[in-house]
Amino acid sequence: MAATELTVRNVAVFCASADGSDPVYRAAAAELGRELARRGVGVVYGGAKVGLMHAVAEAALAEGGRVIGVIPEVLVELEVAHDALTELHITDTMHTRKALMAERADAFIALPGGFGTFEELFEVLAWQTLKLHAKPVLLLNTNGFYDRMLEFFDHCVEQGMLKAKNREIVLVAGTVGEALERLGIE
Repeated sequence: MAATELTVRNVAVFCASADGSDPVYRAAAAELGRELARRGVGVVYGGAKVGLMHAVAEAALAEGGRVIGVIPEVLVELEVAHDALTELHITDTMHTRKALMAERADAFIALPGGFGTFEELFEVLAWQTLKLHAKPVLLLNTNGFYDRMLEFFDHCVEQGMLKAKNREIVLVAGTVGEALERLGIE
């Protein structure tokens, strides 16, 4: 299913609980939150008030957007749960967190991040290849952050470990505007 064939009401945003070494990452995260809110699209995210997660949430809230946080109990203290969201769901496990985020989302965008972001990204990609969902999955490749990962995906195809048709499900955009366009969010 093409992204434009689906109405996107909520986007799950996977991203870092850190800001990264380049301010461009935080700026893109804030721009994404603002632009989703301006278009009436809700943000579903990890529920923390730190790092890129905080930037997305705060920007969306500042524009009057809906922001749904989903955080496991074990991370409430560690990541400092954001207590001023439209909704905050505290789950018992990381698995429950990811399942609820996926259930509430119509599309997924991965911003720069680390192992947690990658794990969330790969899980929804695996689910899509297994036909467990048909929701678009997009990498916001800010400042070329995901270039090497995309090269690795191509290497996996060349080595016969990833089917070309599954490689093609990974949508990529270099800017927030391009990301929203690729997802059919006007």
